[in-house]
Amino acid sequence: MTDAPDDVTRAAQILKGHRESIDRLDAILVYTLAERFKHTQAVGALKAQHDLPPSDPAREEKQIARLEALALEADLDPVFARKFLNFVIQEVIRHHKQHQAEA
Repeated sequence: MTDAPDDVTRAAQILKGHRESIDRLDAILVYTLAERFKHTQAVGALKAQHDLPPSDPAREEKQIARLEALALEADLDPVFARKFLNFVIQEVIRHHKQHQAEA
């Protein structure tokens, strides 16, 4: 059984709407990450200036727990949220180590 032309047209319109939303959300994610990294870069420079360690495991664990809780509230897989934040944290630590090497 094939879909009627009206059904296919309607499905294409719905798909287009979802894709436009995804594109807007991707842009929001990129700009949000850029803003976040501006702050973490400033933190890295401050840590390097004051000879503080590039990572703070206690804060990182708190942040992971907080993000997992937010993920649950938002109906997002908390395992995915943890993996995502761990990736971001590792990138931040890499940047902080760069600041320390340059100091």
